[in-house]
Amino acid sequence: MSFQEEDYLQLSGLQHFCFCRRQWALIHIEHQWAENLRTVDGALMHENVHDQAFHEKRGNLLIIRGLAVHSAELGISGQCDAVEFHQDPSGVPLRGHSGLWRPYPIEYKRGRAKEGAEDMLQLCGQAMCLEEMLCCAIQEGALFYGETRRRLSVSFTPELREQVKKSLAEMHILYKKRHTPKVKPSKSCNACSLKELCVPKLLKVQKVSDYLTCAMEETE
Repeated sequence: MSFQEEDYLQLSGLQHFCFCRRQWALIHIEHQWAENLRTVDGALMHENVHDQAFHEKRGNLLIIRGLAVHSAELGISGQCDAVEFHQDPSGVPLRGHSGLWRPYPIEYKRGRAKEGAEDMLQLCGQAMCLEEMLCCAIQEGALFYGETRRRLSVSFTPELREQVKKSLAEMHILYKKRHTPKVKPSKSCNACSLKELCVPKLLKVQKVSDYLTCAMEETE
């Protein structure tokens, strides 16, 4: 099955969906958003990375930042923070560059490595897009965390790839229905930028947009 371009979901939504299905729906279906220190810090980091005019070549290494990617099979599109292309006989040709190059995607994150798999899922989704676009196989990528200033290597295992596919399949279903999952409070709610909009303490089943509309009407 191939998706039409107008039905593509945002690749970055994989991270939101894995962290919390409701958070993903609030951002990508209801278009609710709020900033906290974490999101502001993360946005500044990505602003520095997403320079689409940036191409750097160091011998057998080519670095491209803000590379647009997509997958018709998965129905997603987005950007890679950075992709390193290593000159390699087993690589793929790149327009404007001689030789063969092996892609190695890198995703930049603030803070430290998380307990959950959300960052790895997003990175794996990027790799799967690159594989489809470049007709190649990518075995590994890396997550760079701003607080520790270290890379964490990520292997794109069959299990991780299957989780990406299952998550995206569910995301497409929810998006098509315009359905926002119910609140499921957890300790991660405290770090969520949408905590106040989501109102987990009230366990609201209704859409946040409807709740906010009612609240505004009550104050008029």
